[in-house]
Amino acid sequence: MTEDETSSTHPPLPPTTEDDRLDRLRLLRSRRVGPATYRRLLREHGSAGAALAALPEIANSAGVSDYRPCPEGVAIAELKAGRAAKARLVFEGDADFPTALSEIDDAPVMLWMMGQTAVMSRPMIALVGARNASSLGTRMARKLAAELGEAGFTVVSGLARGIDAVAHDAALSSGTVAVVAGGVDVIYPAENAALAHRIAKDGLRISDQPIGQHPMARHFVARNRIISGVSMATLVVEAAAKSGSLITARTALDQGRDVLAVPGHPFDARASGCNMLIRDGATLVRGASDVLEFMGDPKEAAPELPLQHAQQNGPQTEPSTRNLRETALLHQDILSRLGPNPMAEDQLLRMLNAAPTAVAPILMDLELDGKVVRQAGGLLARAN
Repeated sequence: MTEDETSSTHPPLPPTTEDDRLDRLRLLRSRRVGPATYRRLLREHGSAGAALAALPEIANSAGVSDYRPCPEGVAIAELKAGRAAKARLVFEGDADFPTALSEIDDAPVMLWMMGQTAVMSRPMIALVGARNASSLGTRMARKLAAELGEAGFTVVSGLARGIDAVAHDAALSSGTVAVVAGGVDVIYPAENAALAHRIAKDGLRISDQPIGQHPMARHFVARNRIISGVSMATLVVEAAAKSGSLITARTALDQGRDVLAVPGHPFDARASGCNMLIRDGATLVRGASDVLEFMGDPKEAAPELPLQHAQQNGPQTEPSTRNLRETALLHQDILSRLGPNPMAEDQLLRMLNAAPTAVAPILMDLELDGKVVRQAGGLLARAN
């Protein structure tokens, strides 16, 4: 039984019950089951529970004897550890799973998330670079991250020392996502512990690795695929000719994403990777204005709600005639505007530029789903 390379063209369905979520986690954590095999087993057997029951026979036919799926207790322990760490398990098909990530080949099936998932509602751009960055490199990364964040991008990086850490720190007030190589609760390197805690509070940490997993070399390649996979483009500030940042850039190209790079002096080995990328066609970046000129206004990159458009240009779309896509977009827009701090409902309506009759049913749906909490005085907050 080996990991295959095929992937379904059908949109994934989220787990339907807690038992289903447990079965899916067990299936994914079973030996020799990766994302592609996981998806194939679900297609062939209809449910994770049925796939788990069939695994021993499938393994036996592939010449693997005495095969046992991941024990239930192991998966339960991971779920308990995740809850203790205040992390959430998100499967593909769930509302908070990054849509862009689902589009890449062999995408992760699930992610552990710790922090504010609302930061993923804005267009995301990866900003990566050297661990042993120069002073000019760190200054450039800090300025780029801050200005891109102010312009409307969420900055994504890998929480490594050097360029990654500077990018996260500069973008924290506007929104940043840290993709980590080990478990979402494991901080590496230790010197970034304070930054990691701040990101978990005001930004978002994500990982596809089990809770408690200490990072190993092979995990960084998978982490780099997620960094580029969730992002519209990857911007490299400093990178040697053979570096993880260059791998991330090349992965982005494989995923059909744009790559941008900051040039450096030919004598500086830390700039050789960026100069190679530019030579091979990456967009040269001298500052945030170059990125915005190439990428366009991130506020325009986000899909406009048909409801908003209708109010500006004609009669509003009533809830009874709103289609599923419009409803999903309104769900996303409401959740992106709400946070842990309570907001008055009339303030939310003004931000949405929508009528109460159009928004009330959607708010009710979100309350019933446990995603929005209504507090005393008509205040609304996003559930933790």
